Amino acid sequence: MNRFYKPRVVKWALNSWPPFWGAGIRIENISPDFRRVNMRLKLRWWNKNANRTQYGGSIFSLTDPVYALMLMGILGPQYHVWDKQADINFLKPGTTDLYADFVISEAVLTDIQHKAGRGDKVLPEFVVHVKDAHGEVVAEVKRTLYVRKKRQYRDISPKEAA
Repeated sequence: MNRFYKPRVVKWALNSWPPFWGAGIRIENISPDFRRVNMRLKLRWWNKNANRTQYGGSIFSLTDPVYALMLMGILGPQYHVWDKQADINFLKPGTTDLYADFVISEAVLTDIQHKAGRGDKVLPEFVVHVKDAHGEVVAEVKRTLYVRKKRQYRDISPKEAA
């Protein structure tokens, strides 16, 4: 699977995926190292709510698999990576296309790898701000992931192996 898990392939697959395509969600860019993803949610007549603004479910979907997919690309097949929990705080109506920039820093990545190296489960939290075309934050989404190194790849000392 890892040979197919390349940024351009992931971008193409998700931009073609019916739940994203139908909701007006589009990946604009994935960095070659999977550490930055830029996304857009188009405002279309069919994804407006009763108030004629962005539907909250589409805003939430914009953030759904992104951090997990980024970590899968960074960490590789040695790790289990799952979305565990998410919270959204709607701050103002989305009356334009919306944008979200996802970033995983070196410090966060190092912390995850250090804690998960021996097989401990790690629950990193990420916050992404969804912004409108004017750069104003319309929603704040906190996502908690589950990360754990697969058993066969864990660092086990010779003493523990005995």
